[in-house]
Amino acid sequence: MLQGQALQNQLKKYAQLAVKVGVNLQPGQHLVIGYGIRQVLPEHIEFARMLTEAGYEAGAKFVQIDWGDEWWFRETIHRGAQETFTARARWQAQWVQQLADEGAAFLAIPATNPDLFEGLDQARVTAFTQAQAEVLRPFNDRRTNDEYSWALLSAPTQAWADKVYPELPAPARIEGLWNGILAAARADGPDPVADWQQHLVDLQKRGNWLTRLQVRRLHYQGPGTDLTIEMPDKHYWSAASQRTPQQVAFVANIPTEEVYSAPLRTGVFGTVSSTLPLNHNGALIEGIQLRFEEGRIVEATAKSGQQALRHIIDTDEGSHYLGEVALVPVDSPIAQMKRLFYNTLFDENASCHLAIGNAYPLIEGGHDLDRSQWQAHGLNQSLMHVDFMIGSDQLNIDAETLSGQNVPIFRNGKWAAPATE
Repeated sequence: MLQGQALQNQLKKYAQLAVKVGVNLQPGQHLVIGYGIRQVLPEHIEFARMLTEAGYEAGAKFVQIDWGDEWWFRETIHRGAQETFTARARWQAQWVQQLADEGAAFLAIPATNPDLFEGLDQARVTAFTQAQAEVLRPFNDRRTNDEYSWALLSAPTQAWADKVYPELPAPARIEGLWNGILAAARADGPDPVADWQQHLVDLQKRGNWLTRLQVRRLHYQGPGTDLTIEMPDKHYWSAASQRTPQQVAFVANIPTEEVYSAPLRTGVFGTVSSTLPLNHNGALIEGIQLRFEEGRIVEATAKSGQQALRHIIDTDEGSHYLGEVALVPVDSPIAQMKRLFYNTLFDENASCHLAIGNAYPLIEGGHDLDRSQWQAHGLNQSLMHVDFMIGSDQLNIDAETLSGQNVPIFRNGKWAAPATE
């Protein structure tokens, strides 16, 4: 386990990875660290300074850090006035959009205390977080449409480390989580940037293979799962790296092990069961089972966290449908760690997953479509985008192609065949 100065040296490489590969900062760009609901927490001061240094070394014109505090956020939801909170969010949205209009790149450090909202009225938590998300929706719609370069990567907090590494002595948990994050993010080697360049090539091979297959529908089978997902016309599979309209390549998630696409909004049928807990807005949701008819969730149960699951699904009409289908083998580095991170950025890269809610426009010409045209092309829209994990070593997935072939995709949780060029 890396400790002391060795760990500090590796964290500087991790910060460089975020700037050079994550957002791929170009000389003269603004760099924004923390934005919207993902502000930089007090415990991340040292790492935020490393990111700032890496940004200026890469030629940033200006580095903006948006500081926040989880304790304040919890207490404001518990005691504060929602209308004032929403007005504050509008001001934040104006500033972040101004920076975006000036060509900024955006980094965020999601590291929420998994138990942050424990004991609070879940309806009040939902009302505040949805009000903030609605205000930021225009910015986030453009961000997830890849109009800006953006990246998510994480750093420990004590509360999060206590949850993930309870077996370690309390003083060692932060270093334990740092080591786990670096290993999961493929950032623990001597040259993380070079390692990621090869990783991106490997993932793209798999995405290209799936795109060439021209999948009509996927059939998932596993314990508690018998699900068919139809794919929209002219869909394609993406993997890790996206491009802005200026053709700047960036990696939105560090880590990432997934190859993903958008399902046909009305083309999901059958039942699916989760295989890992989902931590959402401080609520742990376990044992999710969903049943779909013509794409819509018509039954939803959970062994625990049922109310939180209902709040997700009932957000709007689009949150009754799926927006993403993602394939991750059980032999991914994060899966092999066999540790729940209580953070979707990590847990989704240990397992095949689906997302309730908003789609990414992964069809030919999709990024140029007005959102009013999405549904006509089979794409879902929602304020929500919540991933839940369904992969296991008992999951099999088969594809039926447009030409009528049946092709095995996953067997026992792993890719059924090597990727081809």
